[in-house]
Amino acid sequence: MPPFVNQISPPPHPPSMLFPQKKSELNIITINVGGQLFQTTKQTLALAGSNSLLSKIAQSNGVLHGVGGVSFIDRDPDMFSILLSLLRTGNLPSKSKLFDLQDLIFESQFYGIDNLMVSSLSNPSQFEAFNLQKTQVLPLSGRDSPSAVSTTPFGSIHVAHGSKITSFDWSLNRKSTILTQFSVVDSLLALSPSLAAAGATDFSGLQILDLDKGFVKETLTWENQTRSSSTVQAIGASPQYLFTSFESGRRNSNTIMVFDRQGSFRPVSEIGQREIYGVELDSAIPATKLKWVSGYNLLMASGSHGGPSGLSGNVRLYDVRSGATQWEVKEKSDCFSDVTVSDNLSAILKVGVNSGEVYFADLRMLSAETPWVCLGDERKGVRGRKEGVGCKIESHGNQVFCSKGGELELWSEVLIGASRASEDELEERVFRKNLMGRTKDLNAGRITHLCFGGNKMVVARKDQQCVEVWQSLVKGF
Repeated sequence: MPPFVNQISPPPHPPSMLFPQKKSELNIITINVGGQLFQTTKQTLALAGSNSLLSKIAQSNGVLHGVGGVSFIDRDPDMFSILLSLLRTGNLPSKSKLFDLQDLIFESQFYGIDNLMVSSLSNPSQFEAFNLQKTQVLPLSGRDSPSAVSTTPFGSIHVAHGSKITSFDWSLNRKSTILTQFSVVDSLLALSPSLAAAGATDFSGLQILDLDKGFVKETLTWENQTRSSSTVQAIGASPQYLFTSFESGRRNSNTIMVFDRQGSFRPVSEIGQREIYGVELDSAIPATKLKWVSGYNLLMASGSHGGPSGLSGNVRLYDVRSGATQWEVKEKSDCFSDVTVSDNLSAILKVGVNSGEVYFADLRMLSAETPWVCLGDERKGVRGRKEGVGCKIESHGNQVFCSKGGELELWSEVLIGASRASEDELEERVFRKNLMGRTKDLNAGRITHLCFGGNKMVVARKDQQCVEVWQSLVKGF
């Protein structure tokens, strides 16, 4: 019998080489949260963002701040389960309604995924126009009613009231107020959750305000020929540029200045400058509304003025690169009370000051002779009862919202036959009207401001020291 017959020879290769782990097994991460084990993948944790705690755990192969090869986090495991589901699907699960929203927000901030929480709760895809309800009323300090309202794409809300600007974060749970140099803020545009452009018709210059710290970062002005002050009439923006409508202090010239939004707000160009000579009153009308039309790379500018013969105004489309006017219409018979533009609908929309009816002009077939098509009863336009005075009109997605006193009309396009993309069917566009809100939501005061951000519609009313937030029912809350 040979020696060492019972000795087992070691294998020529270690077990890890005989039975290599699958690549999918190497990607699995185990995390101990408050004594409860969770398993997920590196790819899922990486969705939290490079600076988040969960992404760092993934980069360390699951051994960050842990023992025995497992990371330990001393937090609530039930809340972590909700946030892990958010990472996996991009949406909050239905069981999230068992928790207070503010608690989930704080927990998401700890893990560094509050941006994902913002995207989930303020996703524009959750905006259902036919299912909007007044969900909250946000009170403002002082006695002043809102003079300007602006929102961010994530649903943050900035409200100017008197000389103050009050900001609400995207969750509407945090409020801050700053005092400005203006007696009344007439124009306000949110550039980010903490940055806004503000101006007034009686104070020179456009101010870029840090809303968190309450100070002026930049003051932008227009050096007009008369060397007088330049007041702000309207503010607009594209992803690259900031547009400001200025009027000289002597009210004899106006222009639209283009500033670089990406850099230090340096002036880039000047478009639509007009000097008033003699009785050319049309030239005296500065743009009081600026809207960027991204699908056409055009800037819509509109303004109106009341005179002895009634209200007159104009609507222009500018090519910002050349400064040339691509289209213009002058309004006299049923001038607009308000006007807006919709990229999704490829249309300019107005509400007539006399008729109170909604009109649209198709951007694909604009004509200076007969640009407007009435969506309602066009015969009202000749009655001259000023039914449209004070009406506001805005578009959001594929919908058009028009205020009538304290009520809201919702106009939606009905697609009949071919789609809107068919050049042969342009004349077949049909819109239908619906009234919004329940009885208790309506006739609560004339609507003065209407804007949209994220999944929210924000409404301000005359003589009220608050703003209303309208939302669709959000899953889980």
